[in-house]
Amino acid sequence: MIEISDLSKAFILHNQGGAVIPVMAGAALQVAAGECVGLTGQSGAGKSTLMRMVYGNYLTAGGRLLVAGTDVALAAPRDIIALRRNTLGYVSQFLRVVPRVPTVDVVAEPLLRLGMHPTKARARAEDLLSRLNIPTRLWPLSPTTFSGGEQQRVNIARGFAHTFPVLLLDEPTASLDAANRDVVLTLIEEAKARGAAILGIFHDEGARARVCDRLVDVTGFTPGLAA
Repeated sequence: MIEISDLSKAFILHNQGGAVIPVMAGAALQVAAGECVGLTGQSGAGKSTLMRMVYGNYLTAGGRLLVAGTDVALAAPRDIIALRRNTLGYVSQFLRVVPRVPTVDVVAEPLLRLGMHPTKARARAEDLLSRLNIPTRLWPLSPTTFSGGEQQRVNIARGFAHTFPVLLLDEPTASLDAANRDVVLTLIEEAKARGAAILGIFHDEGARARVCDRLVDVTGFTPGLAA
């Protein structure tokens, strides 16, 4: 589902005379259906950079990056949008939503974009919000007013609303209490069981041990850090 080979990335500092800073070279990994691969490496090694390239937020400098058959390195913007709508989900650490939209609609939105009937989409959203212990009294409110932990759980619910074949997870259990951490790890296990390919960053060693099938150290892909 994810196939990366000889992937490279550099940043151009336009405000410093166009200096080119290489940040990744020769990156290679695969994630199969039903598999969870965890990215490891010291801070600054390029874990988040690699995830953003897979999602299409960062342009690559070279190499091949296939996600469910689409080469993200070469795909047109419309194809990236279609990939994100149907195939590629991304659970980041931060919730970004339009103010005043009710929480239940924030979670249901990926399903509504796919044409699911609103009643069915909201029922799925409500099920996830219940599992993640978001009180029902909060569902009609905008999550912009919630605590950080509540916003994180709403973001996770939104990311798991659609059964994406490929999932990117950026620290999904960070700062969660034990009960909600267990719910999130169970959601990941359920996604693996239905065949989702998952690439994630997990600083929580216990979470890595529970859900990751393999670990890939990105240090070997980072110029100046690789041995």
